[in-house]
Amino acid sequence: MRSKTLASIAVTAGLALAVSACGANTSSGTGGSTDTNSGSGNGAKVGVILPETATSARWEGFDKPLLEAALKAEGLVPDIQNAQGDVQKFSTLADGMINAGVKVLIIATPNSEVGASVAKKAQAQGIQVIDYDRLNTGGSSSYYVSFDNVKVGELQGQGLADALKDKPQGANVIEIEGAPTDNNATLFAQGQKKVLQPLYDSGKLKLVQSQPIDNWDNQKGGQVFEQILTSNGGKVDGVVAANDGLAGAVITILKKVGLNGKVPVTGQDATPDGLQAVLRGDQYMTVFKPIKEEAEAAAKLAGLLAKGDTAGADKLASGTTKDDKGNRDVKSVLLTSQLITKDKVKSVVDAGFVKASEICVADTQAICTELGIK
Repeated sequence: MRSKTLASIAVTAGLALAVSACGANTSSGTGGSTDTNSGSGNGAKVGVILPETATSARWEGFDKPLLEAALKAEGLVPDIQNAQGDVQKFSTLADGMINAGVKVLIIATPNSEVGASVAKKAQAQGIQVIDYDRLNTGGSSSYYVSFDNVKVGELQGQGLADALKDKPQGANVIEIEGAPTDNNATLFAQGQKKVLQPLYDSGKLKLVQSQPIDNWDNQKGGQVFEQILTSNGGKVDGVVAANDGLAGAVITILKKVGLNGKVPVTGQDATPDGLQAVLRGDQYMTVFKPIKEEAEAAAKLAGLLAKGDTAGADKLASGTTKDDKGNRDVKSVLLTSQLITKDKVKSVVDAGFVKASEICVADTQAICTELGIK
């Protein structure tokens, strides 16, 4: 899959909505404010279905409260639910929202198949559908709000390349990738390859094995990594882990064999656990994706669509993402992410994404003090 931006996405300044601090899971999941005096939504109902909670803390800890606040700021009435990784539950939740008369449906799906099915049913009822964070390939959603996920992968690849630049020729790399059914995982891997493949081809780095992990299952990711490590005689110099959850599973195995802190591991999502691992030196880097901006962009788009302003929605979604499976270009808002190493963790706290108290714990307090994180 390939994503590209046709025009620079200057949405941040235009999306300065009044949003509550992230990290608090305050949504009731069964409705929201009925205040129709703010924003552009005129009290229209918007359904949001998030995918799960098991593999990443972001969906309930960040996306849910940020989406709720941003949608309310647009004068919309949000109904935010989580499918808990259950495809059937995802479909059932969607059916309920469609029957309840939502004007817009925002979906972050467990896989593209259920996403495409839900979008088709919603659109048959005249409901606009926005793919949130994950593009449902082969689907029909009119809009997509996410980050430039190829670029996210490039940041991961660059982080590992930087960490291994002083290693001798042929440094061993193991790749633990995300779910093959998640288009984002495909894009992350594509971005990683743009940086790492030339190093593999030149012999600077040696790819031991690249393995996708079904359902982003952290436990399975750790088991697979351990098997690959064992089969390679315990030799590893660097690990591409597609997100912080998988990185944590990899680090657990590295601790067992006394290699944590010696083998750089990538990550993504800038979760509190991931940032703690970066501060400890067990994880080399993570990728900070400002979810506040993503939530605000989705809410702004939903507000425009709820009042029938497709011209305004098209202007906001000025990028495109290629859906090869569906042979179509999807109107997109593609936001920018940041590579975070130990010296840049403070910027994530300063942005209000996490609190210092969430990452400055007993064994990281000294480094927090040294870095001015408070």
